[in-house]
Amino acid sequence: MTEQEKYMQEAVNAALKGMRNNEGGPFGCVIVKEGKIVGIGNNKVTSTNDPTAHAEVTAIRDACKNLGSFQLEGCTVYTSCEPCPMCLGAIYWARPDKVYYGSNQVDAANIGFDDEFIYKEIPLPYSERSIPFEQLAPEIAIKPFEEWDKKEDKTEY
Repeated sequence: MTEQEKYMQEAVNAALKGMRNNEGGPFGCVIVKEGKIVGIGNNKVTSTNDPTAHAEVTAIRDACKNLGSFQLEGCTVYTSCEPCPMCLGAIYWARPDKVYYGSNQVDAANIGFDDEFIYKEIPLPYSERSIPFEQLAPEIAIKPFEEWDKKEDKTEY
């Protein structure tokens, strides 16, 4: 078994443990830096009533807490399944060096976890989405951006 396969096995172990403890769906993730697991997560959507508590998100939160950073540069993500659109976005914001995934979108869809509808929603005009989006009061909402732009002691990210 390669080093990468050992980390994938750890991600699968996290998925199995969480699933068996009725914390959520069958998904797990570990984050590795310099040969050490720095973050571990499993799906906790149903046990926390948090639709964002996917395995990758919980692992990113854990790794960032443990590393004292909001970035995962120098890290590798091992996730038991190809990330959904939300997790994909979280991974890009965290900026790890690489992602390995085990099962794919089709495998997930085959057991009832189909995120294809989200990919289909993204290119639609806002008014045609299943949840309509409408811009409201941009002249009010722009104020924090204007202040951020002038803020001298901000932490860039």
